Amino acid sequence: MEKHKSTDKEPLIIDAENAVFGRICSLAAKKALEGNNVIIVNSEKTIITGNSQNVIKRYTEIRQKGRSHSLKGPKISRSAFRLLKRGIRGMLPDHKAGIGKQALSRIKCFNNLPEEFKNKPMIHLPAHKIKYITLGELSQRI
Repeated sequence: MEKHKSTDKEPLIIDAENAVFGRICSLAAKKALEGNNVIIVNSEKTIITGNSQNVIKRYTEIRQKGRSHSLKGPKISRSAFRLLKRGIRGMLPDHKAGIGKQALSRIKCFNNLPEEFKNKPMIHLPAHKIKYITLGELSQRI
């Protein structure tokens, strides 16, 4: 099994403000598998497309499945950056071992913009003007 080495170059900083959840996740997973360190900022401003009531209902049902009777899960966090990291984890080949685990360790998510990344170049994904709910709103409602 080939191991990817962590690179010494600057990490990729992705601004998730008004970006679609799935597109952020797939971009971050792809770049992490290539061996890049990926930092995602403003993850609470990421949008999930669709009717907001349906999205809230779906995530609430998933959270209730692993609530009281199951020790094995699914364990879904309420915080926005953890929801985003879980979405990225779903797009990696094997997050428990091998290259998927290494790639997941190269990804960091933040709810806001930390001071150390304020003046660094960022990747901005295009915004969409459709029905949506932000991860911040979702984490408050579930």
